[in-house]
Formats: sequence, C-alpha cells, structure tokens
Amino acid sequence: MPEMTAIETVFTPWQSLAGGALIGAAAVLLMLTLGRIMGATGILAGIVVPASRSEAGWRLALLAGMISGPLAVLAVTGRMPSVEVPVSLPMLLVGGFLVGIGVTYGSGCTSGHGVCGMARLSRRSIAATLTFMLTTAATVYVVRHLLGA
Repeated sequence: MPEMTAIETVFTPWQSLAGGALIGAAAVLLMLTLGRIMGATGILAGIVVPASRSEAGWRLALLAGMISGPLAVLAVTGRMPSVEVPVSLPMLLVGGFLVGIGVTYGSGCTSGHGVCGMARLSRRSIAATLTFMLTTAATVYVVRHLLGA
C-alpha cells in the first residue's frame, strides 16, 4: 500500500465569514434586482446556451465578477492567493465529471440549492444539500482511507 501524506485543512474563520457574507449579499442582490436564483451551474449553462441577449449579459457580468476575485486579492494584498490542489490531473477530471453528473441529476449545485434554496426553506433544496454533503463525506472517506489516494 502506498504511503499516505496528510492533507492539511486550514480553517480561516474571518476570510470564510467575509466570503460567505459576499456570496449571500450577491445572492440577495440578484434575487432583488432580477428575481433570479444565484446557482453557479445554472448561470454558466445560461452563458453556454443563452435564452436571450439580456440573459447572457447579467450572466457574463456575474461570471466576470467571480473570475476577477483573485485580481481583487492581488490589488489589496500585492500577491495572488495561493491555490494548492493535492490530487493528480486524472483525479481532477474524474471529480469534475462526477460533479457534472451530480449537478445534472440534482437539478442544480451547492450555490443554488445550498445558499438560495435552503434560505427559502425549499424541501427539495434541503434534500439536495444533505445529499451533496453526505456524498462528499463518503467520497473523501473512500478516497483518503480506502483507496489511499
């Protein structure tokens, strides 16, 4: 069996709180201004296959805001945020594929169901979010402890 290296999880409470507050504020603003739910996969899907030009506009603006986050960190701190990915490229591809399947069958992602749906007390979103969380815990356990990856 290959030797396992520990993957350190670093908890950053203030950064996490600020990030959560910004996501929540963005979700509320999108609902207030356009009456839309802020689900990242639905936003991205609407860019790939837009229903109308006005639909593509707000979606592109929101996506640009998500992408420009690291540039804002660079402007404030003088350095890009570090991102460490402790898995191989094949594992990333498999993970992305599995997430794509889950998003399709779950009719949304953690931002749509977990942030917006749960805030609206949607039973479907609560069930979806519980499923996401349980599946994540099971996957981490299998990958780290049974497969030794």
